[in-house]
Amino acid sequence: MNEPALESILEAALLAAGEPLSVEQLRGLFPEEAQPAPRDIEAALVRLQGQLDGRGVVLRQVASGYRLQVPETFAPWVARLWEEKPARYSRAILETLAIIAYRQPITRGEIEEIRGVSLSSSIMRTLQERGWVRVAGHRDAPGRPAVYATTRDFLDHFNLAGLSDLPSLMELGDHGPEHPELDLEMPV
Repeated sequence: MNEPALESILEAALLAAGEPLSVEQLRGLFPEEAQPAPRDIEAALVRLQGQLDGRGVVLRQVASGYRLQVPETFAPWVARLWEEKPARYSRAILETLAIIAYRQPITRGEIEEIRGVSLSSSIMRTLQERGWVRVAGHRDAPGRPAVYATTRDFLDHFNLAGLSDLPSLMELGDHGPEHPELDLEMPV
């Protein structure tokens, strides 16, 4: 029996995983004596991406590695598979998440100063429960306030490889995001 092409093995693993896999995790699928080099895995991923062009799934690189996902253009059809309504987040939660994403690491007091209102504990709890925000340390100031930062889950959820992929504030302007993949009304 012939061994399947590297691209096919990677495609099957990414499909089965249901979460992003790093190049090292993909290499770990093979016996140690037969592990492809990282550059061979990366080249196979590029070929796989080309093979998937125009199909019902795409290969995306996010902060945690690579994953297969449904392109946004198919959302109206795929969304019908789930009866659940997408989670709706309040303006306060979205503002707080945006402030943390663009100004991290940031304290609760600094968030309140930017927003001009006090910050509800439930907002921070919601963001932490979603896994989008974490306590990244403590500021060396009186009271040693916690500083907050976004997580890899935040980057993965919004299809970002890193914070540099966030649209600039100038790009957002008054018209909202030009990047539909950053839409914050996402399913839970």
